[in-house]
Amino acid sequence: MAVRLPRPRRFDVYAASAGLLGGLTLWGIGLGVRPADEPIVLFDGRWPLLVPLVVMAGCELLRRVAPRTGLLIGTAALITDTVTQGSLVTVIMYTDLMYAAVLYGPPASARRIPWITGLLTVAATLVPFAVWRVPEALLIGVAVGIVSFAPASTGLIVRNHREAADAALLRAEQTALLAEMDRVQAVTAERARMARELHDMVANHLSAIAIHSTAALSLDDPATTRQALGVIRENSVEGLAEMRRLIGILRDDGAGTEPAAAPTLDGLGALVDAARANGLDVTLESAPGEGLPAPVELAAYRIVQESLTNALKHAAPGTVRVGLARHDDTLHVRVTSPYGDRDAPRAPGSGAGLVGMRERAALLRGAFEAGPVADPGTPGGKIWSVRAALPLNQGDPA
Repeated sequence: MAVRLPRPRRFDVYAASAGLLGGLTLWGIGLGVRPADEPIVLFDGRWPLLVPLVVMAGCELLRRVAPRTGLLIGTAALITDTVTQGSLVTVIMYTDLMYAAVLYGPPASARRIPWITGLLTVAATLVPFAVWRVPEALLIGVAVGIVSFAPASTGLIVRNHREAADAALLRAEQTALLAEMDRVQAVTAERARMARELHDMVANHLSAIAIHSTAALSLDDPATTRQALGVIRENSVEGLAEMRRLIGILRDDGAGTEPAAAPTLDGLGALVDAARANGLDVTLESAPGEGLPAPVELAAYRIVQESLTNALKHAAPGTVRVGLARHDDTLHVRVTSPYGDRDAPRAPGSGAGLVGMRERAALLRGAFEAGPVADPGTPGGKIWSVRAALPLNQGDPA
């Protein structure tokens, strides 16, 4: 198989062309680096200069696609140029190859080349001076340092700056990505919180309105219809008040925490009275004690409120029992209702209430269970039980 040569970059083609034309110009006017009678010149005359010049220009095409190969071949061309009268353009192109090998080469080469050229510079300075004992011998080390160590060090400095800039850009992109993820999570959490609040505030009143309106339409009894309309009006007014309060919270730019008017367990009595007015037979057993965290009180209130709403929509005739008790730094909430078929009108459910109660318990690192359980003391032998255990020492506002 034929070896496919790498395609040079456009800038490298321009650099090689400029170097070749510059070298040919100096060659045409007969300007060399060393006189023909210097001892190091083995091939005098004008024509030997062209060989290392052309090879070095070809190596310029490899300065980025194959920097190490270009440097090795260029080193051989520079040595060849040294035993001729020499061309200044050939030396300049070699310094560019040294710079490119460090800047574009592999990381290992970028670390080793400056050290190698530094050692060569030191050796080229000390050895000739030790042999000839003349100050002019030190110029050999200076020339080696200018041709090799200086461009290698410059390439290393530029490479380090580029890598630092790339690392800073990567960190900035990662920071922006993390900030966007945090923003999305915060928006999602806030939307979930407001969805729970909206559901818990309004669902109870709308369910009562739906059930009593269905009763008013299905029963041809003026007294029952009037009573149902009264309940509908009361729930619609209360629902609108809750909705206005929620809208006010959303419009308040400075509302960073739970509003001061958030319900507490002190309002359970009024909540139970409203459920009785809607037609539920509710008994309340509450002994939570004092000093409960506000997030725990809010979660317990909302769980009881949603449980009463579900009982109004789905429970069979019978007594709904609400119990709250505090044991071992945990508030236990339990709401039970008769489970079975019912003939009374019911409102459709979406399942969002159970999801919201479970989320409220999870945010407080508590436990939540809901479902039918056996109860021999009831006519159907089963009750629907909602149980929540809310820790009091690690609450987080929902």
